[in-house]
Amino acid sequence: MRILGIESSCDETAAAVVEDGETVLSSVVASQMATHGKYGGVVPELASREHLRAIVPVVREALEGASTRLDDLAAIAATVGPGLVGSLLVGLTYAKSLSFVRGVPLIAVNHIEGHIHAVVLEARRAATPIEFPALALVVSGGHTHLFEVRAGFAYRLLGKTRDDAAGEAFDKVAKLLGFSYPGGPVIDQLAPSGDPGAVRFTFAKMKGNALDFSFSGLKTAVLRWVEARGMEAEIARRRALLRECPQPTAGQWLAVTPAATLGLLASFQRAVIAELLTRAAAAAESIAARTMIVSGGVACNSGLRAAAHSAGLPYPVYFPSPGLSTDNAAMIAAAAFPKLARGEFAPLEIAAEASLALA
Repeated sequence: MRILGIESSCDETAAAVVEDGETVLSSVVASQMATHGKYGGVVPELASREHLRAIVPVVREALEGASTRLDDLAAIAATVGPGLVGSLLVGLTYAKSLSFVRGVPLIAVNHIEGHIHAVVLEARRAATPIEFPALALVVSGGHTHLFEVRAGFAYRLLGKTRDDAAGEAFDKVAKLLGFSYPGGPVIDQLAPSGDPGAVRFTFAKMKGNALDFSFSGLKTAVLRWVEARGMEAEIARRRALLRECPQPTAGQWLAVTPAATLGLLASFQRAVIAELLTRAAAAAESIAARTMIVSGGVACNSGLRAAAHSAGLPYPVYFPSPGLSTDNAAMIAAAAFPKLARGEFAPLEIAAEASLALA
C-alpha cells in the first residue's frame, strides 16, 4: 500500500512516496534557503511563490523516483496545518486537485503529528517499535511541545513554549551575533569550540504549568551580554563575511569569532538543551513513559542528541535520522497510514489551518 505525502507548511516544498508505513520509496525536498537567507528569516509571501514554482516538479520527481503512478496510490496525504497559511494552501490545494481528478482518497495530516511519525516510521523499519505511553518532544523553529502519545496515536498536550520556539531562539541569537540563517546549525557547529561554562544562564521559573517552556529570557540575556561588551566591530566582520559568502564554513566562522563569543554560543546551547531535557524528563516521569521521542528540526542538533543519550534516562530515547528531522513529506505519508486504516478521509472542502492544534 502506497501513500503520496505532500508537505508545504513553511519554506520547503516536499513530496514522498511511502509503502506500508515504513518503506520510503522516494523523498524529494526543494529548499528555499537561498531565497530567505538574505532576509534572516522566512518571508511568507516569497515562500508561497516558491511553493507554486516547485510543487508540480517536486511531486512528479517523487512519483517517478518511486516508480509509482497516481493510480497506484492508496491515498494522497497533505499537511493541513499548522504553518504559514499561504504555504499550506499550495500543497493542500494541489493534493485536492490530484485526489479529485484521479479519485484517490485525500488524508489531512497535522504537521506536528508528522514529526512524531518520522520517528515511528524508522522505529518500525528497524523492528524496534515504539512502546506506549510515549513522551514526544517536538522541537523546531516553529514548535516546542510536549505530548503524551498513547496506543492508537491519541495525543495529550503536556507543555509548550509560552514565547519563542527553541529553534526560533537559536535563529534569533545567531542573527543578533551576525551569523547566517538558519542559525541553529551554525551555533551547533561552533559550540564545541567554546567553553559551555563561560556564561551562566538561568532557567525561567514558570507559574502555572511547570512543563511549559520559555526561551525569551535566554535571548534577552544574550542581548544584554552583547551590549555590555561593545561587540559592534566583531559583528560587523561576520556580516561582511556573509556578504562575500552566503553560507560560510565552520572554519570561516571561527576565523572571525573570538573565544569569548564561542563560550557564549556554547553556554547558550547548553542552556537550551538543559531546558528541553529537564522538562521533557519531568513530563515523561509524570506519565510513566516507556519511550521518549525527540523530533523536529532541532532534533538534528548534535549537542541535544549527545545530552539525551548520556542522560541515563530509564527508557530509550529515539531521534529521527537528520533527513527526517527537518520538514519532509515522508513523515506526512507515514502519519497518514493509521488514518488510512481507520478510513479517516478528508473532504475536498477542508481548509488549511495556520494554528491547527494536535491536542
